[in-house]
Amino acid sequence: MIDLYTASTPNGWKASITLEELALPYEVKPVALSKNEQKEDWFLKINPNGRIPAIVDRDEGDFAVFESGAIMIYLAEKTGKLMPSDAKGRSLVLQWLMFQMGGIGPMMGQANVFFRYFPEKIQAAIDRYQNESKRLFTVLEGRLKDHEYLAGDYSIADIANWSWVRTHKWSGVEIDDLPNLKRWMDAIAARPAAQRGIAVPVDLKTLQEGDGKGAKKFADEALKIVQL
Repeated sequence: MIDLYTASTPNGWKASITLEELALPYEVKPVALSKNEQKEDWFLKINPNGRIPAIVDRDEGDFAVFESGAIMIYLAEKTGKLMPSDAKGRSLVLQWLMFQMGGIGPMMGQANVFFRYFPEKIQAAIDRYQNESKRLFTVLEGRLKDHEYLAGDYSIADIANWSWVRTHKWSGVEIDDLPNLKRWMDAIAARPAAQRGIAVPVDLKTLQEGDGKGAKKFADEALKIVQL
């Protein structure tokens, strides 16, 4: 059994979708980010950085793993699934996973901050992060033009990138001109494990759609988290 400490964010979904795809038994431990629970002493013992997600593997002597990418690698290697065992195949998956960790996630995260959360609209900052997010999307588009998935078979690299890119409207970035990216997005969205994973711990359809009932409330709560 694995304890999953998480919230409804792209990084959180990376862990929950991976657990669902691997069919590993896990117990959800929701972390109230708006209440700053991730900074409490009990959680900092699990993740010194005070961020979600984190897991505790009870079968391995309550071994804790933090950082979403590290969690995905740990789970894939634990089960021997969603990542090849050969050096080249493993490296290819890790390259595209790091592409998300170092590019897609940070750029979309900053786009969210300046486009959605901050009350002061600094257009230069909004343009900077939206444009860079779109540039990274075009990199994915180029890769997916000749590949069904990012690194051979479906892998943790696809889960990681999809968890973020699916929220492109929330970041104010459109993908209508990226047909291969859209094809890949739709294919993963149709997977039952992905559908279950994005509902953990709660289903936030407003984050995917970018508008509608609850969007402003979500943005207001996110602003509180950003400012903590």
